[in-house]
Amino acid sequence: MTINQGDKLPDATLLQMTADGPAPVKLADKVAGRKVVIFGLPGAYTGTCSTAHVPSFIRTKGDFDAKGVDEIICVSVNDPFVMGAWADSTGAGEAGLTFLGDPQAEFTKAAGLDFSAPPAGLIDRSRRFAMLVEDGTVTVLNIEENPGICEVSAGEGLLASM
Repeated sequence: MTINQGDKLPDATLLQMTADGPAPVKLADKVAGRKVVIFGLPGAYTGTCSTAHVPSFIRTKGDFDAKGVDEIICVSVNDPFVMGAWADSTGAGEAGLTFLGDPQAEFTKAAGLDFSAPPAGLIDRSRRFAMLVEDGTVTVLNIEENPGICEVSAGEGLLASM
């Protein structure tokens, strides 16, 4: 079942690339008592994810800061090494976005946001979405109908929904 606005965010342990290597990150700890944006996408280095989705949150980071958002987190079903390299190559890390890998799709499946597209080599990947989470509760949730589209899940789309 897909997570909905008003639901508590499912807990999961994701992985973040650090200077010392991959480090576990409990999602519940990241969102407790905080206002956090989480956006998910099908895969690092893929077309729309790299050319539209990530850039939209780099562009709008200041707007989210002004609305009291404590952190913007990108989640993808990729390993932390890929996520770290992708954050560096897109400039997202330097812009202040956090990239977390969900290599076993633990969070993605628990939230009911998974899909597969075998012809494209995408198995158990994340649907394209953006959400605002306040103290662990989803207050805004925008999910794209098609993973190749980035409109309601873009930074601008989420801002318009807040």
